[in-house]
Amino acid sequence: MRSIRPSFTVRRGRGAGARRTSSSLAAVALASALALTATACNGDDHADGTPSASATVAGPGDGKIRIPDDLKKRLKEHGIDLDKWKHGEWKNWNRQDWLREANDFINPIIKGLWDPNRMRHANDPAKHVDDNDISGDQGVTDPAPQPVKARAVAPPYHTNAATSGKVFFDSPQGHMVCSGTVVEDPAHPGKSNLVWTAGHCVHAGKSGGWYRNLAFVPSYNNAGRSAAQLQNATRSDIAPYGVWWADAAQTSQQWIDQGGETGGNGASYDFAVIHVTPEQGNGGKSLEETVGGALPVNFDAPAVPKVNAITASGYPAAAPYDGQLLYQCQDKPGRLSISQADPTMYRIGCTMTGGSSGGGWVETGADGKPALVSNTSIGPVTSGWLAGPRLGDVAKGVYQSVSKKFAGR
Repeated sequence: MRSIRPSFTVRRGRGAGARRTSSSLAAVALASALALTATACNGDDHADGTPSASATVAGPGDGKIRIPDDLKKRLKEHGIDLDKWKHGEWKNWNRQDWLREANDFINPIIKGLWDPNRMRHANDPAKHVDDNDISGDQGVTDPAPQPVKARAVAPPYHTNAATSGKVFFDSPQGHMVCSGTVVEDPAHPGKSNLVWTAGHCVHAGKSGGWYRNLAFVPSYNNAGRSAAQLQNATRSDIAPYGVWWADAAQTSQQWIDQGGETGGNGASYDFAVIHVTPEQGNGGKSLEETVGGALPVNFDAPAVPKVNAITASGYPAAAPYDGQLLYQCQDKPGRLSISQADPTMYRIGCTMTGGSSGGGWVETGADGKPALVSNTSIGPVTSGWLAGPRLGDVAKGVYQSVSKKFAGR
């Protein structure tokens, strides 16, 4: 979750200038995937900061993607040496080396990198500011909602919130965490490997680039153990359904162009879809088959006043929460306008903090079935409310492009 300040910038990062597009349907950032497998010793780094790893290109039938020669060539043009990358070069966040454009996403799998200790100590990406600093109201912003206290989801999460999980990634600020939701894939009914999250959980926006070591853990801490109980937890305790690495990621071109350090710029387009593959192999089972379900995405949800209730899920990590437990808030949404040129956002009362970013917002439709209609994007320092984008044509384009990329595979 990103907090708002008067400047309406969102996240911190460094990077080259952004590329602009004019068409809303074309304003989509497709991330070319790179899949290679590296093996790290328990996810630990050497004293000099380089991981102990050796890389091999994934073979056929394992669900991973071979590295095409043209992609290897393009990476070399960017100065990316794959051998150096797997041995710690990914930690180089120099401006000229931080890939930021739509087709620059790479995410080599480093087996064991996300070990229990690394996952437990990942930080939330929120920035804290005064919630009275909202400006840009174009006459469609409703009064701030009353805070709704987040309620803990009863474990096991696999039974009560099977599609929820945590998104982990590395940024210049260190190990970071967001929330995510397993969603349906129209190209693979019943066998989806798609995860919905926030754009600022995969890309730093206008001043940065793609984050690294992006992975999804469904039903993180499935048994709902306390932080103290997790001190000596095994990886299977924390990630009973595996660690799933992103082999493709996509966000809106608006987020890449406008997303900032803290606040509202790009917030109306702050969504992303990642396609994942299991780190350890999964017997050919998809993510959806593994967790037992996936949510449909509604890109034509009712206008804000017509929605009776939205349920937001996430793993809040900033105080008073510690990021280890899954929470939910339910409230009737109001409207939040950041800019006259951008779509109005949903806003609900909720006390969840940073770390809940990217968590799914679910509404029960006219057919009585739940569907994802938004994700957590921004919120104030007081943690009394959350806002998320209303999904439309741009979001649909992001979603369909990732699905089509893997159609027939």
